[in-house]
Amino acid sequence: MKRLLLLTIGAATAALLIAVFGASAGRQSAATVHVIEHAISDATTTDAGKKGDSAGDILTFANPVFDQADKQKVGNDQGWCIRTVVGKAYECFWTTFLAKGQITVEGPFYDASSSVLAITGGTGAYAGARGTMDLKSRAKGTKFDFVFHLTS
Repeated sequence: MKRLLLLTIGAATAALLIAVFGASAGRQSAATVHVIEHAISDATTTDAGKKGDSAGDILTFANPVFDQADKQKVGNDQGWCIRTVVGKAYECFWTTFLAKGQITVEGPFYDASSSVLAITGGTGAYAGARGTMDLKSRAKGTKFDFVFHLTS
């Protein structure tokens, strides 16, 4: 009986250790990077269809990126967006270049509201990054908050 009790306790302990360490091994580390883009080149749109704002128009950009306090330049970005819904939305792809590496994103840009984009990868300290990026307009669309919620 004593032997059976010891075996049961040992098996229960092993199962508990596997559950605890297995659960923590499956967790992803997370980090947040918050920068502010100064949208100085966002007026560069190539008309691809009807004259004026139309589906298929291409917006290209390359802008400086500043720290969260909007005081010091910490990098830049470059990318492009395709107009999908006239007067309302683009689908965008871009890379943000920072001292520790690059972060790439893809997703919607809405003319009149914030959006969430997918982080599709990165380099350097951000290699293999996944997660989301909150995009929020500020200063009447002349600046944008990029809040990267990184997981790896």
